[in-house]
This record gives sequence, C-alpha cells and structure tokens, in this order.
Amino acid sequence: MRHSLSIVIPVYNERGSIAETVRAACEALKEEPKFDAEIVVVDDGSTDGTADALEGFDGQVPVRVLRQDNAGRFAARARGLAEARGDYVLFLDARVRILPGAFEFLAERVGNGDGNVWNAHCVIEQEGNPYGVFWNVLTEIAFSSYFDEPRTTSFDAESFERFPKGTTCFFAPRADLADAFGGFSTRYAEQRFANDDTPIIRALASRGAIGISPGFACSYRPRDSAVPFLRHAVHRGIVFLDGHGRRESGFFPLVVGFYPLSALAAALVVRKPLALPALFAATSLAAAAIAAAKKRTPRETAIFAALAPVYAAAHGAGMWRGAALLAAARARRNPLK
Repeated sequence: MRHSLSIVIPVYNERGSIAETVRAACEALKEEPKFDAEIVVVDDGSTDGTADALEGFDGQVPVRVLRQDNAGRFAARARGLAEARGDYVLFLDARVRILPGAFEFLAERVGNGDGNVWNAHCVIEQEGNPYGVFWNVLTEIAFSSYFDEPRTTSFDAESFERFPKGTTCFFAPRADLADAFGGFSTRYAEQRFANDDTPIIRALASRGAIGISPGFACSYRPRDSAVPFLRHAVHRGIVFLDGHGRRESGFFPLVVGFYPLSALAAALVVRKPLALPALFAATSLAAAAIAAAKKRTPRETAIFAALAPVYAAAHGAGMWRGAALLAAARARRNPLK
C-alpha cells in the first residue's frame, strides 16, 4: 500500500544547511517507494538567501518553497501543515538529516496497527564540536530511561516526560496534526516565542501512544560556536516556560521553584559579587558529578561541566524573559481602567 507524504521544513537563516537537509530526505525516500512524497520548505523571513540555495534543486522529489515574513517556527510549521497535500506529514528541521532505513521502518508499520505517530531517534553530531558533546550528554541524561537502552517502544501522556521528543523529526497523520495545531494557543502575545512542539506532541500523546525507535532515526547538527549556542539556550528558556509552565507538565514544579531560587541567587550576587564565580563553580561540580555517575567519558564530563553553568545562566535568562512576556500579555488582556 502506498502512502502520500508531505515533508514540512521550517527554516530561518540556514542557507548553509537547507540544501543538504533536502538532499538527504530525497536520498532516504529513494530507498522506500511506498511513499509518494513532496517537500514543503517554509522560509520564515530569512535574510541570508536561504530560499535561493534551493533554486534549481533536482532531487527527484517535488520541492515547494513558501516564503513569509518572519513569524517564528510555530507559524512556519503551521503554514507548511496548511499547505501540505499528503495524508501524512513529517516535520523536519533544517539542521537535520534523515538517516538510511528511516522511511523503510515507517512503511512497514504505518497502517498495519503498529501506530501512525512516530518521534525520531535523534543522533546529535559531536565530532569536533564541544557544544554538540554538551547537548548529547544533556539529552541522554535527561532521558536516560530511553537512552540507557534505545529500543522500539512508545510513550503516552503518563510517561511523556521520560522520553525524548520534538518536532525536529516527527511523523503523524496530517489530520491529527491539524487538530493538535488547531487546539493550541500560546500564552505569549507574540506567537514567535511559542513552544512549537511540546504542547502539540502532548496533545497527540493524550490520544494514543507515540512510537520511538532507533529504526526511525535522524542526525542533528547543533550550533558550533559560542554566540549561537547562547542565543539558542536563551530561546530554549523562553519556549520552555511556554511549554512546561503549565500544570499538566511534569516539569511544572521545577518551573515554579526556579523563580524564587534564581531571584535569591541574583540578590546574593548583587550583595556579594564574589558569590558569582562560586555559584558557577558549584554548578560545574554538580554537572561533573552527574556526568561521572552516568559513566560518561572524561572528555564528555569535562565539556559538560564547563558548559553547564553557561547554559544554565542563558536558559535561566530566557525563562525570566518568558516571565516578562507573560506579564506583558496579561497586561494587554487586562488593561487598567
């Protein structure tokens, strides 16, 4: 049985990555003829000529490039979903390559009672990139219940927090995704700051199990320099609050506790500036202890310990920025009379 598939790729200023992402998807599709596929690239107001990198592209799969003013990744994904023609949609990020065998794995299961919603097993590229090492260690520690024994399994609403997930590479029926997107609303006034995957996937998990397997895999190329790493960490803090600052999230108590604790730490630093390096050192030592307990290599442990306080500070700044955005949105909804 053949299946129609739309691969939706939201992209912003990724001229150096987008052609390779599309090419890898085309190559993977050649292995599995059961998918009648199209690729829909949504250029979210790029300023580096991202869309131009696909001009004249010939990958033997129809590629449509849609352009819009910069509105954020949620809006870009929603636009791609609305324009998709396939019965199934694969969300794919611009820094991601589908690995060989992924579509064959899906074709054997879709429509056969093995589940129609799949979150990819993501392999983080690390060679020559300490930031990639950091992300890999953090991800595998955070979701150790899966990464300690990667396998074909599934998660639902009850086990949601224990498994890696994201629309980095995510496959589902288009109708189900449309329902989930239609039912989601961010609490920020500007949709560009919305958490664009956790609430969507949580909504799908509440309806049924979501599969995950090394058989359906992709590779992700993270940022490889300090400034993009910091910007990404701040952004993750903003969207983390939108996705997990909700009572249904297992991380909600952590979100609630973060603000008084971080405020106390900031007050301490203001009164005693020498407390700042002490806090950074304590965070680094704690990260090293966690990595060592998880039997990471000495190199992984050193990198994780060195970057953990930097990431924590940037992520925390993003959460405070998110709190300010929430306050601004409430003020707009309830202006003083």
